[in-house]
Amino acid sequence: MGKQENSAALGKFAEAVSTGNFDLFREAVAAECVDHDPAPGQGPGPEGYRTFFSTMRKAFPDMAVGLETMVADDDSVAFAYTMTGTHQGALMGIAPTGKKMKIRGVQISKFRDGKMVERWGSSDQLGMLQQLGVTQLPKG
Repeated sequence: MGKQENSAALGKFAEAVSTGNFDLFREAVAAECVDHDPAPGQGPGPEGYRTFFSTMRKAFPDMAVGLETMVADDDSVAFAYTMTGTHQGALMGIAPTGKKMKIRGVQISKFRDGKMVERWGSSDQLGMLQQLGVTQLPKG
């Protein structure tokens, strides 16, 4: 597999995130995929991404992710993105605020046989919480 196949798999991942068609995660993510920076409570593989992005889309139904830049080689794809959305559902115990957020992030993904097998990522979670007006998380 090469750059084009890896970019196509990442495209399926992005489509799943953007449209809510989370079945596409099974086509783009290997069952044994290791996420080195998982969200709290995120399980492994395609189902872990389904769970995480289901939560995000409930919290931000108008969530949009825009690609800023991308580089790829025969094994990996790295990209920077901007995510936007309006907080209309519960997130990490935080009641909907109706506030808009706009954050940036980066992700590096490694691929094998046309599927993501490893992922590293970072996004501006503090910036998101500040934009939502949250100074401290509820005690749970």
